[in-house]
Amino acid sequence: MRRAGALLLLTIALAGCAGAERGACPRGQEQLRTAQLFFGRNIGSRPGVSDTEFRKFVDEELTPRFPDGLTVLDGGGQWKGQENALIRESSKVVLIVLPKGKDQTARLEAAKQAYKARFKQDAVMLITQPACVSF
Repeated sequence: MRRAGALLLLTIALAGCAGAERGACPRGQEQLRTAQLFFGRNIGSRPGVSDTEFRKFVDEELTPRFPDGLTVLDGGGQWKGQENALIRESSKVVLIVLPKGKDQTARLEAAKQAYKARFKQDAVMLITQPACVSF
């Protein structure tokens, strides 16, 4: 049942993306772009980025760059490391609806670099995509 529900959500999400790319948003919605930033919380051998440290990062780095709002979710990821060993890590996922008519690339990149520098991270994953949005 979970698998069917996940597949249904994925299908709906992909259909929404396809509609947004064509510029055919449903009535009451407008075509905007969204960004998803994936912030890993492991820090080498020391304890990971705490909730307090992450909130401070949001307050000092993300909120000034994206004052219209954002959503923070808890996540978890995994990948194969350099020695071909599976690495698992808790993460924070930040979702942002990007303002219309402004190029946000520099702000997104600055936020990624700030996190990497502050918490000694190798990478912050970024996904941007078109979306139909209503407020």
